[in-house]
Amino acid sequence: MNIQREAALAAQRANETSAPRIPSPRAHILFAFGVALALYTAWHVREELVLLYVSALFAVVLMPVVRLITGLHIGRWSPGRGLAILLLLIVVAGAATLFFAFALPPVIRDLHEFLRELPTRGPQLLARIRKLPFAQRVDVNSLNAKLQDFASNFATYLFYSIKNWAGALAQIVTGVILTIYFMLEGETAYRWLLSFFPVEQRQRLDTTLARAEVRMGKWLLGQGLLMLILGVCSTVTYSLLHIRYAYALGVLTGLLNIIPFVGALISICLAILVAAIDSWGHVIGVAIFYAIYSQVETSVLTPRIMRTSVDLAGLAVIVALLLGSALAGVIGAMVAVPTAVLVAVLLNEYAVKPDAIIETPQTLK
Repeated sequence: MNIQREAALAAQRANETSAPRIPSPRAHILFAFGVALALYTAWHVREELVLLYVSALFAVVLMPVVRLITGLHIGRWSPGRGLAILLLLIVVAGAATLFFAFALPPVIRDLHEFLRELPTRGPQLLARIRKLPFAQRVDVNSLNAKLQDFASNFATYLFYSIKNWAGALAQIVTGVILTIYFMLEGETAYRWLLSFFPVEQRQRLDTTLARAEVRMGKWLLGQGLLMLILGVCSTVTYSLLHIRYAYALGVLTGLLNIIPFVGALISICLAILVAAIDSWGHVIGVAIFYAIYSQVETSVLTPRIMRTSVDLAGLAVIVALLLGSALAGVIGAMVAVPTAVLVAVLLNEYAVKPDAIIETPQTLK
């Protein structure tokens, strides 16, 4: 009797396992409620999610550099991952310290001299303005008062924007710390996320993301090449024009090129401001250089270098930059290209059907 009962229970379980389960209306309602709650929560913590995504993306991009350092051998000894990350941070901090140590003292010295001579040069500048042809229609005294009001308002704006600058600095520090943790423990988090997928799909997804990681690492090489080209060209141009702080401006121009659009705008403003101290001819020279280089970089350098390094079409790079800057501002523009690489690899693996025959007017004939 017990044997027959166990056989009947086993058959019932087999039927329940083989028969497809039909979700109840309650399950649909709970699932929809869970999705809505997840979207609502994600919208309210979207800034934190963007910070996590950007940190993870930079960790993936920097991992080839970390692996290169761990591959170094001194006898039988080679650095581990933690030491490699520490060495990378030391190199970056040392380069920043050397730059500020050599670039800031001349700027501070000239600024101090300018402030010291301002009481004597101010009246001379107003006297020159009065001699200009259009100055007869301009009230110089009211202009001077407006300039003083502008300076006062600007100082007030800087005072009240300290909180915003402090918040931005805190986000940068948090992003750096998260990037370090992702490089140290990212493999464990990655395997945990893969465990949510079925076993038969896990290997395919792992292989696909590994290909994306290789191409995203090449993006850093391409971006570094663009930064180097702009830095060298800017330094040579500033030196030929005899602009102050030519080497510091050239290095800063190359570094800021990692920020699309905004980095170039900041570089142009700084270079023109420094060039305006000496002569208007220097300003025109800097403006001509940037006008020519921006066209060459946008139409030739960026599409070709990015296509060679990350295998993306030039149009895809430009569209990614526009969408990234529209969605998340400066941060979105910075991570637009590696994100486009990730999306392209996933689409090629799961959506694109290369063997499909597309009917064209020629094939229809």
